[in-house]
Amino acid sequence: MASDISPKAYVSPKAKIGDNCKVFPFAYIEDDVEIGDNCVVYPFVSILDGTRMGKNNKVYQGASLGALPQDFKFTGEQSELVIGDDNIIRENVVINRATNKGGKTVIGNNNFLMEGVHISHDTVVGDNCVFGYGTKIAGRCEIHNGVIFSSSVIENAKTRVGRLAMVQAGTTFSRDVPPYIIAGGKPVTYGGPNNTMMTAAGIETKRQKHVANAYRLIFHGQNSVFDSVLQINEQIPDGPEIRDIINFINATEKGIIGKM
Repeated sequence: MASDISPKAYVSPKAKIGDNCKVFPFAYIEDDVEIGDNCVVYPFVSILDGTRMGKNNKVYQGASLGALPQDFKFTGEQSELVIGDDNIIRENVVINRATNKGGKTVIGNNNFLMEGVHISHDTVVGDNCVFGYGTKIAGRCEIHNGVIFSSSVIENAKTRVGRLAMVQAGTTFSRDVPPYIIAGGKPVTYGGPNNTMMTAAGIETKRQKHVANAYRLIFHGQNSVFDSVLQINEQIPDGPEIRDIINFINATEKGIIGKM
C-alpha cells in the first residue's frame, strides 16, 4: 500500500520511505534517510541525514532524529542513527547520530521514549526499554534489554546499565548499573533485586533468590568487587542470570554504583 505523505510535509525525493507510512503536515525528512513500512511521522518531526528506521515506529510532534552529535570532536563526518522496529518516540525527543565516520547510535526494538528524552551520540540501546519523562542519556552509553528509567534520570557518559535494571526518578549516575537491580537515590545506591521485572521476564523464584544472594555478597559484604565475584563463583549456583552478573561486572571500566 502506498504511503500517505502530506503535501505540506517536506520529504526529500532522495529519502527512502516504505509502504503504508503516514507523514503528517510540517514534518521534515532529509535526503539520506530510510524509513521502513507502517511508520507514522507526526507534525513538526525532523528526521535528518544518516537516520535508518525500521518498521512500525511512531514518532511524535517535535522529535528530532539523527540530530548532529553534541560532541566537540565532531567535524561533520558521515555517521548514522539506526532505529529498529516497533518503537514509540514521543514529543520533543532528541536522538543524535554518532560522532565518527562509520559510527552508529543504535536504538533497538519495542522501546518507549517518553516526552523530552535525549539519547546522545554513539549510545547503544537494546530492546524493550522504557525512558521516562525528561531522561537524558549521555554519549557512548550502553543500555541492555528491558531497562526502565523513571523520570528525569541522568546517565553520564560511557556508562552501562544491565538487563532488567530499573533506575528510579531523579537519579544521576556515573558508574555502571548491574543487571536485575533497582538503583536510585542521591548518591545512587543499590535498592535490591528487581523482582517485578524478573518475574515478568519469566525468571523463576529460585533463580531470583540466587540473584539476590549474589548481590548480597557484592553490596553488603566487606570485600572488594573482585573478591565478591570470586565468592559468587564459589557459593552461588550457576545460571544465566549469575553469568550475566559476573560478565557484566568483569567488563566494567567505570566501576559499579555503590562500590569503589
